Amino acid sequence: MEQQRLFQILELDGTLRIDNMVINEKLAIEMYKLLVLNRVFDRKLVNMQRKGQIGTYAAFEGQEASQVGSAMALMEQDWMFPTYRDHAAMLTFGYEMVKIIWYWMGRIEGCVPPDNRNILPPYVPIATQIPQAAGAAWASKYKNERACSLVYFGDGATSEGDFHEGLNMASVFKAPVVFFCQNNGYAISVPFSRQTASETIAQKAIAYQMENVRVDGNDVFAVYVATKNALEAARSGKGPTLIEAVTYRYGPHTTADDPSRYRSTEESESWKSRDPILRLEVYLRRQGVLDQDVQEKVATEAERLVNDGIQYALTIPKSDPAIMFNHVLSNKPWNIQEQESSFNRFMQEHHQ
Repeated sequence: MEQQRLFQILELDGTLRIDNMVINEKLAIEMYKLLVLNRVFDRKLVNMQRKGQIGTYAAFEGQEASQVGSAMALMEQDWMFPTYRDHAAMLTFGYEMVKIIWYWMGRIEGCVPPDNRNILPPYVPIATQIPQAAGAAWASKYKNERACSLVYFGDGATSEGDFHEGLNMASVFKAPVVFFCQNNGYAISVPFSRQTASETIAQKAIAYQMENVRVDGNDVFAVYVATKNALEAARSGKGPTLIEAVTYRYGPHTTADDPSRYRSTEESESWKSRDPILRLEVYLRRQGVLDQDVQEKVATEAERLVNDGIQYALTIPKSDPAIMFNHVLSNKPWNIQEQESSFNRFMQEHHQ
């Protein structure tokens, strides 16, 4: 079977493969600022984990264009269903930076979405968000709200039953949902070639009579346009779309992982030549809107915003881990009481 071609707008040399009236100078600059901000944010959170300030962290460097471009296509009333790696999408759509940091600090405050945005807390179980997004979209259609769902997942999630159940339901009911798969080539350490016999993820939509797009996930213009078109189709009653964004995570699956055990340095370096930020910088320079001075100002502002967010996040008092025994059962059974007593003794002995 012939592999589906990638939808691409921005070439590596900064030229446009196709003219597109959707992308203007103001939008391109906004995209650039968000890409830089999110890369700075991601790197600093990796550093926070190394210093013991947050727990195990899932970095997204390399995938910024997939997340920023898609999230920018949303409207205020839409719903976002992110995973544990989609902080760039969350930040772009309005999730507060400090709350994302608190999430990785294990604070309950990090799971409280903003009042003016429909953003679910990050999903950790693989693919469970997919049927939920389909259900939310169907509910929006039933209530004539003109709200769409945008649900993120990785290539590994397409091996789960929830992926197929979600696509099937959405297709049957023409639910206004966009399924956005970031195919970064690996499900933790399992390469794409060992996950499925399909040439692409996008083609899996054919079985459900669903529109599908395979897009260059490192081309922020193409991601934005593909997602915008899919959302407009969903909003107008044409049903769901499956988008496969072909991209790459530069770092490990999480900070507890060693990617050198399952992929080569040469492979990783080859993908960096397609870096989404560098590609956009070349384009903006060709357009005469980015020079060294502007580039430094954008980087400096990103550093300031992230540093301010981290400093504020660290001011919150440490939570009492014993609260994990509360707020679930009104009457604690004997085994929970024993666990709580054992935990309290441990804390008294080791954390005086």
